[in-house]
Amino acid sequence: MKIKVGIIGCGSISEFRHAPEYWANQNSEIVGFYDPQRERADKLVKKYGGTAARDFKEITQNPAIDAISDCSTNEMHHVITTDALEHGKHVLCEKPIATTLEEARKMIEAGRKAGKILMIGYNQRLAPGHRKAKEILESGELGRVITFQTVFGHRGPEYWSENKTLSTWFFDRNRSVFGAAGDLGIHKIDLIRYLLADEIEEVSSFTGTLDKKQANGEPIPVNDNLLCLMKTKKGTMGTLAASWTYYGPEDNATTLYCEKGVMKIYGDPIYQVVVSKSGGEAAFYKVRQMQTNESQSNSGVIDAFITSIINRTPPPVSGEDGLKGLQVVFAVMESSRKRVAIQIAPS
Repeated sequence: MKIKVGIIGCGSISEFRHAPEYWANQNSEIVGFYDPQRERADKLVKKYGGTAARDFKEITQNPAIDAISDCSTNEMHHVITTDALEHGKHVLCEKPIATTLEEARKMIEAGRKAGKILMIGYNQRLAPGHRKAKEILESGELGRVITFQTVFGHRGPEYWSENKTLSTWFFDRNRSVFGAAGDLGIHKIDLIRYLLADEIEEVSSFTGTLDKKQANGEPIPVNDNLLCLMKTKKGTMGTLAASWTYYGPEDNATTLYCEKGVMKIYGDPIYQVVVSKSGGEAAFYKVRQMQTNESQSNSGVIDAFITSIINRTPPPVSGEDGLKGLQVVFAVMESSRKRVAIQIAPS
């Protein structure tokens, strides 16, 4: 029996990741699409089958659908995901989970009450290089992580989103809300939590609109760059950079400086993980490259979601993970605004 799936929001993330990955998964079947711009839904229906709904509730409230992907714009996540959970659907919600902490908590509670899975689309912790890095860290061969550097930058959403113009919703404060911090930075926040098995406790950050312009020539009303210092509960310190202004190859590298050596992840063109030990030994690991905007490959997110539904097991990225990442983003924004370090309260 296949899991019947509906996809809400038919922009680039659906076109290049969700729809093809459901299509490739033998245990799922796409039965419906919805997008406010009907032609986008029609385009995916033509390629993958199913029907194009006239309203998102035709997906969230359809008794024939088991699960949905919420690929809507940020400000709609809490509306669509909550409605789907309340109508008995499992939900894979794109990041950020919501635009307020209260909304995120309500989504988590809706999933708990319904007894349904709420998974958040943080794909970085599922990337083969990051899984290999986690395995190495858990082996203890490098000891504890002392400091780290992590970065995620590309040319900007106007080159990636379905609407490849300066009017992309990512530049709209009311829809994007967090800018590059919530688009790219939140991925690396979750990755550090995952790799270190630790929580980010304090941040000191700068955000800014350094280069991106609206169609009228005015600076966009959300940040296009983030630089952040972080400290974890266990005392590890590190830096995070997120940018929409890397006008060359995408940068998605992380370096971990440990007691017994250094590990570089996705920073080498040939080897996805490189370990250099303090004694001079080195190890080079080739695993599959992580997908980028220019080079798409299976993210593993859809497969993990479907597997969790079938096996009735917790998803690898929970609603609580989404909430914790969102809390850090809010702290980052507050730190930048107030020019002070911000402590992050437990969720």
